[in-house]
Amino acid sequence: MYTVLIAPDSFKGTLTANEVCEITGKGFKEEKEDCKIIKMPLADGGEGLCACMAEIFGGEKVEAEASGVFGERIKAEYLVLPDSTAVIETASVAGLPMAGDRKNPMLATTYGLGELILNASQRGAKRILLGLGGSATNDLGAGMAAALGYEFYGESGKIECPTGKDLSKITSISAPKSLPDVPVICACDVDNPLYGQNGAAYVFAPQKGADENMVKELDLGLRSAAEVIKTCLGKDIANVPGAGAAGGLGAGASAFLNAQLKKGIDIVLDFAGFDEKAKEADLIITGEGRLDSQSVNGKVISGVAKRASALGKKVITICGCSGEGWERAKELGISDCFFSCPEPKPFDEVLKTCREDLLAAAKSAAKKA
Repeated sequence: MYTVLIAPDSFKGTLTANEVCEITGKGFKEEKEDCKIIKMPLADGGEGLCACMAEIFGGEKVEAEASGVFGERIKAEYLVLPDSTAVIETASVAGLPMAGDRKNPMLATTYGLGELILNASQRGAKRILLGLGGSATNDLGAGMAAALGYEFYGESGKIECPTGKDLSKITSISAPKSLPDVPVICACDVDNPLYGQNGAAYVFAPQKGADENMVKELDLGLRSAAEVIKTCLGKDIANVPGAGAAGGLGAGASAFLNAQLKKGIDIVLDFAGFDEKAKEADLIITGEGRLDSQSVNGKVISGVAKRASALGKKVITICGCSGEGWERAKELGISDCFFSCPEPKPFDEVLKTCREDLLAAAKSAAKKA
C-alpha cells in the first residue's frame, strides 16, 4: 500500500497543523483511495508547540496569571506533559499577535515568561521545554530575568524591568541568590546570532514594528548588554546558535537560566518518533504558510526534509504561498513544491478559501506522486 506521512507546521493565521494534516490527507485520499495516511502535526518552537505536544502525548493545560506584551495582566496557559515536563510558549505571553496595532519591540517585554517559569517550577515541573518563536519582543530576555530575580542597573540606578529601549543603558547585572531548580531546554526556530546583520534586530525586529532607526538602536543595545553579561555573569552568548531567536531571548535563556538551546523541530521530531514512522512511508509531505529563505534555516520544513533525505525518502512541500528565496528548498532534497495560494491576494480573501485552496493543492500533488 502506498503510504504518505504528512508532517506540516501550521499555516500561521489560517490553519492549524492538525487542520493542514486533515485537509491534505483528504486530498490524497480523493485521488488515491487505497493510500495509507499517517498524520503528524508539527511545530518548530513557536506558536503551536503546546498544541503539537498535546496532540502527541496528551497532558494537562495549566492557567496562570502573568504579564502580557506591554505589562498588562493576562491569563496565560502552558502544558504539563505526563512526565512532568512543562511546555511553555513565549508566544503565550509575548506573542506578536498580542501586540496588535501597537507593535513596538522597544517597549515589549518577556517579564510574563519569567512568571510562567516560576509558576511551573513551583508546581513541581521536572523540566521546562521553552518555545522561543513568535515573539513581539527584542529585550534579550531581560524582562524574563527580572521576573526571576535578576537586578539590572544603569548610571541612574536600578532599571526595574528592562525592555529593548533600555538594553544600551545597562551597566551591571546582579544575579539572584537562587533560581528555579529545574533544567530548561529551549526550542529554537532559527539559529541566528544575537546581533549584526544576521542578528535579532536586523532580521526580525522590522516585522515586530521597528523602523530603521529602531533596528540600529536595538542592535547596539544587544551588543552592549551582551558585553555586560559577559563581564558580570561570565557568559559569552553572542554567537551561541539560536542566540538571536525571539529578540535575543535565546541568548538570554542561555545566560540567565543556563538553558540548552536546541532546534525546536529536532526536539519535536524526536518526541514524535518521526524516524520510525518515516521508514514506512513512500512519500513525506511537509509545509508551512509561507515558503521562503527562512524555511531552510531551522524551521519545520528543513528539519523534516533533512531527516527524510537521510532516510532516502521522497519529500515534497505543500505550502500556502511562496516568498523570496523559496527555491532554496530544493537544496534540502525536496523534489517538488506546491502552493495553495500561488498568486498574491488580500488576506481576508485567503481566509475565505484557504481550506478549498489547500485541498486543491493536495489533489494536484497526489496526481503527480
